[in-house]
Amino acid sequence: MARKLTPEDRDIWDKVARTVSPARPRKAERVAVTAASVQSALKAPPKFVKPPSLIPPPPPPSRQGSGRTAQGAPDALEPRRHRRIARERDPIEATLDLHGFGRFEAQDQVTAFLTSCQSRGLRAVLLITGQGRRGGGVIRASIHEWLQGPGLRGVVSGFAAAHRRHGGDGAIYVTLKRRD
Repeated sequence: MARKLTPEDRDIWDKVARTVSPARPRKAERVAVTAASVQSALKAPPKFVKPPSLIPPPPPPSRQGSGRTAQGAPDALEPRRHRRIARERDPIEATLDLHGFGRFEAQDQVTAFLTSCQSRGLRAVLLITGQGRRGGGVIRASIHEWLQGPGLRGVVSGFAAAHRRHGGDGAIYVTLKRRD
């Protein structure tokens, strides 16, 4: 049952209500479009447009094809290959644990590890990054950038998050290109 406010409660409520400003509307207001508003918009001066000489030409079309060239960025790991590695039908031939390394030291370790694995003819490896404190590790956040960077484009063919039994979100499967 609702009780009525006393005069003292009403005074306090009025003081609080005067300090609050109304919330901004979340959705854009609907505007009615009429013929008069369209005509006035057409009569308005045009907005500035760059002259055609200052607009850069479009980039030439890419000839990379499927993106699996030696210098192309690595693709996502194919679903069938990912499943085979997760179920250990394709063996994980080497593992690198990055726990305890700083960001730059870890990047050097990853580069050296992956190039040496490729030179030994290995095809699938596991990088353990860890999840970091409260799930926001620096190495974990940077590893995708490193694997797609120019230094490893000729080495890495694809990568994907590991299965839970191999480390889950704190580990990555990496497949390597065949050595030349």
